[in-house]
Amino acid sequence: MPYTPKDYSRLTGIEGFSETLLKNHFTLYQGYVTNTNKVLDILGQMLKDGKTASPEFAELKRRLGWEFNGMRLHEYYFENLGGKSGISKDGRLAKKIGEDFGSYEAWEKDFKATGTMRGIGWIVLYQDNTNGRLINFWVNEHDVSNPAGSSPILVMDVFEHAFMIDYGLKRADYIEAFFKNIDWAAAEVRLK
Repeated sequence: MPYTPKDYSRLTGIEGFSETLLKNHFTLYQGYVTNTNKVLDILGQMLKDGKTASPEFAELKRRLGWEFNGMRLHEYYFENLGGKSGISKDGRLAKKIGEDFGSYEAWEKDFKATGTMRGIGWIVLYQDNTNGRLINFWVNEHDVSNPAGSSPILVMDVFEHAFMIDYGLKRADYIEAFFKNIDWAAAEVRLK
């Protein structure tokens, strides 16, 4: 069953994100969905044709991680955008952040500092499924650095396409806009 791009047009008009930036980002995301489907179709046909020992099969298997994770991380990112209020200090997520980082403020400082590191990638607040601990991770590329056995709680895209149209090289300003638009309810639902 093929994957279908989700509609995130509801985000158009959020503060700090131009319509041009969002439309470009939605188009990029749709490309990941299309390519995930293409790679899966080709791999399925290669399996049927007995071509699994080929270098092409191996490279497509590697490529699948890039396309699939690019699709999925963008979905998490768009789904945790569009909020209008801060985190509920009485909510489960705020309490868990406080337990694992000492305070919400310490977590936010760590998340933002991770986001301003040089390089392309993603900043993801992951929950370790073995013990429930929350950890901020830098994910360099879609298919690299995702921690095994962990669930994403909050995802921020820091590839250039996520901010340069609106912010140029001022990534910290983009991060501030991101924080003004977090849908904390969507993030909290992901908490186990």
